[in-house]
Amino acid sequence: MKGGQALQSFTAIGQVVDDEVYRFKMREDFVPYRRNIRYFPCHSVRIAGLFDKLSFTKGKVSWGYSFRFGQQEISQEDIIIIANEMLGEGWEEALPLS
Repeated sequence: MKGGQALQSFTAIGQVVDDEVYRFKMREDFVPYRRNIRYFPCHSVRIAGLFDKLSFTKGKVSWGYSFRFGQQEISQEDIIIIANEMLGEGWEEALPLS
């Protein structure tokens, strides 16, 4: 944002914990909607290393455009690929996909 260097990495991974959607005042002029998330300790992963593996990046030049609007649903197959990279082995016990 505001001319900084592009990060283009997955930096956090978590699970939505309930159905509540609420407003949260970040600044006087910025009050976005939020969800309660349980975050997990993880490694940051550059998305460039996963371009050929993820369905929402494979063969797409403008893959990042849809992420500019907040949350985006991705396939379970893509979640598994990302979780494997960020959390390592055994993540399925901590972050069930059901």
